[in-house]
Amino acid sequence: MARAVVIMLHGRGATAGSILELASYLPKEGISYIAPQATGNIWYPYSFLVPLEQNEPWLTAALNRVTEIVEHLKAAGVPERKIMLLGFSQGASLSLEWTARNARQIGALFALSGGLIGPPGMQRNYSGTLEGTTVFLGCSDVDFHIPKERVKESAEIFAAMNAKVTMRLYPDMDHTVNDDEIAFVSDVIRTTAGT
Repeated sequence: MARAVVIMLHGRGATAGSILELASYLPKEGISYIAPQATGNIWYPYSFLVPLEQNEPWLTAALNRVTEIVEHLKAAGVPERKIMLLGFSQGASLSLEWTARNARQIGALFALSGGLIGPPGMQRNYSGTLEGTTVFLGCSDVDFHIPKERVKESAEIFAAMNAKVTMRLYPDMDHTVNDDEIAFVSDVIRTTAGT
């Protein structure tokens, strides 16, 4: 059995296969990478910045899918502290929202070009603590889809929930994943897996 598992959540219009390609750049020893496929290649139909109800019932179904995977892994004997989430774009926002709503210590959370879901100014009443879970947010400072203000707000919320937060905004980067993000993620995966 793998010592640790990374659940990878793809972006809008992408596939499980496409996000799994990123795993070729990440540590292999003792790590399993799994990726669910969103129906129609989207987790929810509209921007992550619209009122929550506009993305229902798809958002709740997507959050429930992540819960099902985590519970399946736990039932298979993988400790929560060895389960990591990695999402890109829409998948990053989904991974952030799931972790905030299900606050507890997990292995790590890597949100590549994403932010918490909901409209600007929304009251957020997450309860619980992340007990020092490593949370990484990486994004362009000029991402067309992801306002840097939402990335900063998300980082602050996770810090208040007792996560160990690292946020990096990259100047003029495209909507993509860069080598610095891959290096950071790889280091945390190795540490979490104990390899």
